[in-house]
Amino acid sequence: MRTRSLAVKSEHIIIGLMSGTSLDGIDAAVVRIQGAGVESRADMIVFHCKEYDDELRERLKRLCTRGGTSTEEICIMNAYMGEMLAQAAREAASNAGISMEDVDFISSHGQTIWHQPVVDKADRCAVPSTLQIGDISIIAKHTGVPVIGDYRPADMAVGGQGAPLTPYADYLLLRDSEVGRIAQNIGGIGNCTILPAGGDQSTVTAFDTGPGNMLIDQAIYQLSGGAYGYDRNGEWASRGQVNTELLDELLAHPYYAEPPVKTTGREMFGTDYALHWIEHGRMLGLSAEDIVATFTALTARTIADAYRQFVFPQHRIRDVIVSGGGARNATLMRWLAEELPEQKVTASDEMGLPGDAKEAIAFALLANDFIHGIPNNLPRVTGAVRPTIMGKLAMP
Repeated sequence: MRTRSLAVKSEHIIIGLMSGTSLDGIDAAVVRIQGAGVESRADMIVFHCKEYDDELRERLKRLCTRGGTSTEEICIMNAYMGEMLAQAAREAASNAGISMEDVDFISSHGQTIWHQPVVDKADRCAVPSTLQIGDISIIAKHTGVPVIGDYRPADMAVGGQGAPLTPYADYLLLRDSEVGRIAQNIGGIGNCTILPAGGDQSTVTAFDTGPGNMLIDQAIYQLSGGAYGYDRNGEWASRGQVNTELLDELLAHPYYAEPPVKTTGREMFGTDYALHWIEHGRMLGLSAEDIVATFTALTARTIADAYRQFVFPQHRIRDVIVSGGGARNATLMRWLAEELPEQKVTASDEMGLPGDAKEAIAFALLANDFIHGIPNNLPRVTGAVRPTIMGKLAMP
């Protein structure tokens, strides 16, 4: 195979790969990017999703559960996910009608199995840490394309939480000179990016609001006996009644009161957490639909409460632009709009930005700045002490 050039050009074709906390599959976006930094322009050529089957999804969930796995299993799955990510990139290129020779770079987020930005100070070995699997050398060797990945550790090494990383792309793609906006992603975890009207990068703030689809998806899987993996269009929630007693208990979790900077994930709101509250709901005599409705209400309420506590006192916001799987849940979108009567709640697709592809596009943009030697974190968002270039390079 010929040696691939690392030459910086005015335009690159990059495949962004993203697999998030929902564990539903690998999102792959083939993106043409012109320029760099704040002058970047990204045009998506094609979007492809390589879905996980139930067996793989459950295996990945065990990796994300405290005490649920082994070093042997992590080692195996790191290599296997590298092959899966490579296959997703090849399929995306094929769908775009291009060969891998036409692709300049691949950018891979990998699959997070543990993210621990806050540690127990009593443990002298404990430092903030994160782990994404899906070896980038395997991706590079299997595609013949240079791969940039493993972004989060660089930000954490300079005092950041290594998350959220997509706000940089939110700023590039959704900022407005006259209107204040919030870009709200609802994947497994909900995260928001605040984009003040006319602000530059230094004005952007962001944080994780709490569970997005994570509890809902686990409830659907558990209560359907494994027949379904998510609440399609919010149908289960629409048939249920929100139980205020259960909702109030869920809202008592201390994470919601913590001020930003803050991030969370499966290590806090994963399978064990969901199973505990599903069982508690059953003890209260709730139907499956009632439990799903209450979990859905939790997502809508915690997003809106986060805005009321940490955003609206400082910023005038007109638009809430929703992306991720939650944007396809009509019940969740309706309840979120009811929680925010003074804002316009809309799916990012209606703004010309495909919601399912947004995070994959974001990682293509992060790679583009890595290639150009431009810092690609937002210290005010992650808590880092300084800007830094995130990412590592693997050659084919």
